[in-house]
Amino acid sequence: MNSNFGISTALLKTALAATTLLFALPPGYGQEIDFGDHRSSTLTSKAWDALGGGNLTAAMTYVEKCISLYQEEAKSMQASLSTFPAQEPREETFKYWALNDVGTCYFIMGEVLMKQGNTVGAKNAYDTCARDFSFAQCWDPKGWFWKPGEAAKQKSLELEYDVTTDQPTNADWPSP
Repeated sequence: MNSNFGISTALLKTALAATTLLFALPPGYGQEIDFGDHRSSTLTSKAWDALGGGNLTAAMTYVEKCISLYQEEAKSMQASLSTFPAQEPREETFKYWALNDVGTCYFIMGEVLMKQGNTVGAKNAYDTCARDFSFAQCWDPKGWFWKPGEAAKQKSLELEYDVTTDQPTNADWPSP
């Protein structure tokens, strides 16, 4: 017993260990995931919010749910296109809701995996976005559409090559 404070050393060590564990947990750990109305746009918005808040576990959960529910519809929409849908009126682009949201979710997945240090997984997610959902468009609240497939293609290339030297990354060099 520590006579200065009346608290045992064992109790202090336990409190310190619990505090350390609490602050070591990722943001959102233990929080229940709320899928809302399960619409693709809801899941995609929640994934963006979780990514922005640093809750990578929740972000990945939302993108996986969106992809599992809407990927087949997104593939069908992608197959029906030979070029990007008209951006004006916006409703023309919004008609391809599954394609837009699933493509965006693969981009978000790549971002999550990059933040987790999984560059191989991130490259695969970016490649899937660029290859399989190339006509996806994402509405930016600032007032325009951007193309996740094009952004994903660039991110994939950056992972493949060191953009400052235009040389393959170390991962591309053969092992000694």
